[in-house]
Amino acid sequence: MADQPKTAEPARARLSPRKKQQISRGIQYAVLVVALVAVVVWADWGGLAQNFAKPDVAQKALPELFTIALRNTIIYTVSGFVFAFVVGLLLALMRLSPVRPYRWIAIVYIEIFRGLPALLIFIMITFLPLALPGFQVPFGTYGQVALGLGVIGSAYQAEVFRAGLQAVPKGQTEAARSLGMSATRAQFTVVIPQALRLVIPPTTNQFVALLKDSSLVLFLGVSSEYVELAKFGNDLASQYANATPIMVAGVTYLIVTIPLGYLASRLERRKGSAR
Repeated sequence: MADQPKTAEPARARLSPRKKQQISRGIQYAVLVVALVAVVVWADWGGLAQNFAKPDVAQKALPELFTIALRNTIIYTVSGFVFAFVVGLLLALMRLSPVRPYRWIAIVYIEIFRGLPALLIFIMITFLPLALPGFQVPFGTYGQVALGLGVIGSAYQAEVFRAGLQAVPKGQTEAARSLGMSATRAQFTVVIPQALRLVIPPTTNQFVALLKDSSLVLFLGVSSEYVELAKFGNDLASQYANATPIMVAGVTYLIVTIPLGYLASRLERRKGSAR
């Protein structure tokens, strides 16, 4: 019996994986172009510019945007970061300590302050004078914000430091001990310096996170002398019934955070290539 002619395979089945990928990518690009065209055509650009980019309202934010709001934001962030750095390193050492009570204290602290909302921590700090009569946080509002950011940041920074300390080869400690160093001296002169170099990229990201968390001052009702970028923009927006100051504050945040994020990415890539 004569062989039947073979049926031709469908055209789709003959497409190579690379061709299928190109078609899929072309469809995605087409959908993206259609979406962008729809936004350009249907958006009320005049209304958006009037409400979010009004030059005369933006001009009213100067120079206080930089001399008060940005200055306070930087002060809050740096002071909170220093607190988080020192306490975070201490917590990491306690978490890795052979002394069990130290480990328990560190674990409880880290789990509590990583689990609580940052805003709730700020509110609790403002109520400390009521809970502890006669107690005042040093440096007033600056001290309260630094304490809030430090408590938040130290819980996360402790885990960053713990990962860095555990990443240092144990042979480094053993070599230091073989040279006659005590365990404490080996930790502080050999292990910790190497760990700090390893955690520079995530620590930079933590600084950026604290910079953004400083916007929680918005909910504390501070006076105009202590406003940071978010509250400054919100107060002006309410005053002029226009969202332009909020956009200006957002752009100012980006001017600071984007270079820091780029620096963290560069350090991360440099760290990866060095391995």
